[in-house]
Amino acid sequence: MTEFKNLEQELGRFRVRLVAAAAFVLLAFALLGARLVHLQVLRHDELATQAEANRITVLPVVPERGLIVDRNGIVLATNYSAFTLEVTPSRAGPLEPLVDALAQVVDVTPRDRRRFRRLVEDGRSFESLPLRTKLSEEEVARFAAQRFRFPGVEVKARLLRSYPLGEIGSHLLGYIGRINQAEKKAIEDWPDEEQDNYRGTEHIGKLGVEQAYEHELHGRTGFAEVETSAGGRPVRTLRSQPGTPGNTLTLSVDIRLQALVEQMFGERRGALVALDPRNGEVLAFVSKPTFDPNLFVDGIDVDSWRELNESIDKPLLNRALRGTYPPGSTFKPFMAMAGLISGKRGPDVIINDGGNFNFGGHVFRSHGAGAGPVDMRRSIIKSSNVYYYSLANEMGVDLMHEMLSPFGFGQLTGIDLEGEVTGVLPSTEWKRRAYRRPEQQRWYAGETISLGIGQGYNNFTMLQLASATATLASGGQRFRPRLVREIEDARTHERRQVSGDALPPLPLRPEHVQLVREAMYGVTQEGTSTRVFAGAPYRSGGKTGTAQAVGIRQSERYNAAKLEEHQRDHSLYIALAPLPNPTVALAVVVENAGFGAAAAAPIARRVFDYLLLGQYPSEEDMAATRVGKSVAPIGTPRQADEVPLPGLAAPPLAAASAAPLHTQAQAQAQTEASSPARPRAAPNPDPASPAPPLRTVAAHSLPATTR
Repeated sequence: MTEFKNLEQELGRFRVRLVAAAAFVLLAFALLGARLVHLQVLRHDELATQAEANRITVLPVVPERGLIVDRNGIVLATNYSAFTLEVTPSRAGPLEPLVDALAQVVDVTPRDRRRFRRLVEDGRSFESLPLRTKLSEEEVARFAAQRFRFPGVEVKARLLRSYPLGEIGSHLLGYIGRINQAEKKAIEDWPDEEQDNYRGTEHIGKLGVEQAYEHELHGRTGFAEVETSAGGRPVRTLRSQPGTPGNTLTLSVDIRLQALVEQMFGERRGALVALDPRNGEVLAFVSKPTFDPNLFVDGIDVDSWRELNESIDKPLLNRALRGTYPPGSTFKPFMAMAGLISGKRGPDVIINDGGNFNFGGHVFRSHGAGAGPVDMRRSIIKSSNVYYYSLANEMGVDLMHEMLSPFGFGQLTGIDLEGEVTGVLPSTEWKRRAYRRPEQQRWYAGETISLGIGQGYNNFTMLQLASATATLASGGQRFRPRLVREIEDARTHERRQVSGDALPPLPLRPEHVQLVREAMYGVTQEGTSTRVFAGAPYRSGGKTGTAQAVGIRQSERYNAAKLEEHQRDHSLYIALAPLPNPTVALAVVVENAGFGAAAAAPIARRVFDYLLLGQYPSEEDMAATRVGKSVAPIGTPRQADEVPLPGLAAPPLAAASAAPLHTQAQAQAQTEASSPARPRAAPNPDPASPAPPLRTVAAHSLPATTR
């Protein structure tokens, strides 16, 4: 029997389904419409901005780094444009096969490979890393023809830092290098504005002026808005703003003088700092040996780094800033001032120097049979050890510390460089802090004796010693030493003077200053540096010093021939000129070179000849000075302006507004050369008037002869 369908019932079900489907379709369209309204109306501005951002890439434009020039306008650090071959590891695939393939197109040396591996290890995969720098135009053309083979590799035009004079002044200039991970973390703590300014920057100042004035030299980062395709390829540049170049720094240093001093050191180690006592400007800031800062610009190779870092001569150590040395007998003029200020020793008190000073059963030696009866003036001229053993014993370590710390010993000078060390001006409190065991913390009276002749725990930098000498030269006026003299704004070209901060002056009595200066002048006329300054047409004061590098036993005599070269005494000299109104004060040390008059004093004499007379040593005189075989200059001196700097074909023209110091002081020096033998007390200068970690082992037991 056949069963018939209920049509009415089927039609009802169909209608229900049709209505449900229609409702679903309407709901779907309603949701789609609502979403469309949400995206196109409510979030229109936000999404339009995102779409524009996806279409437009904002790239940082790294600014040109500022120039560094010396006081006469000679360029010491500049920039040049060069093509670099760069690889982005995240886009390039396996790197070793890629580098091998690139080496078939452009020259890739083993040094390039080693440097690139180190950059890959230190960098991030999405960063563009240089494989080759300074590509020739031919190499650029060869790569461009085969670029399709090398994804993630491109040629970029970059500005590279250059130091035209090479090793000259390397320690004061410093260098730039790629920003490492530690520096990137430090940048993250900077204010947002400064962080933004370093986007795209890959290099930063590492040492010297490059580091200390990084924010002045860096400039302001610009930008370029680039339209890109869906695949991320650049289509066109929509808008751009170039970076603002960094400011130009003018140093107070005379780079010709700097080069002269570095040449006079030859292959020897040491440091020299020359200051203008009228304003704290640094005239020369030498540390030897030097290094070539150009090695670090592209990333130094392993062999060069190992040679610099592992050398026994420590060429990367800034000895002028971080090398500490016992001052030896150069300390005696300051000990004399301490005795006068404290009232412990009058100028006419006579001490008999018989060659030995006995204290607590120990014998502290002097020079040979001794200097005989000496007053304060003669004690400096003849460099009497016994006189200052006696004075140190009378004063005691804490009074010595109190009297000498105002001269800046054992303290930071505040020079505009980073990394300065304090050195040590000992006291009982210092020893309690420096040592852990109670028996080491105790100060023994016998330790005070050798402090009087600049031995024992005394350890200072040449910068401190030069600064103290400048304070003596100025009659007590003190300045914070400065290397940068002027900053020129890259946008407005306005020049901003940078002067050394005037510190509170020391209340030195003019008669005390006159006495010590007169004694230092006597050192050049009848004392230990007489032969060196023979015939000088200006008057100068100085003091030689010979400081121990290692201690010797009481029963032994110093014999340089029996010691390794690095264990021999250091040669030191402090000086000021011209008297009675000095315009330059300096301190110099030649490591392990022996008697102060043999190595250090001849360098000081030639510095004065350059600054005060405009003279450059003859070739034969330079050769003798380099090996410590000179006294007074020999041969016919040359005019300083006529001697080309190493690396330059001819002497560059000096700026008229920054004439060398000898043009200011030559007339004064020649006039004063004919004045009476004894200098007058210099009046205090008007501070407002315009004006042109090596740790050397100190002997804590018995000092050898120090002169």
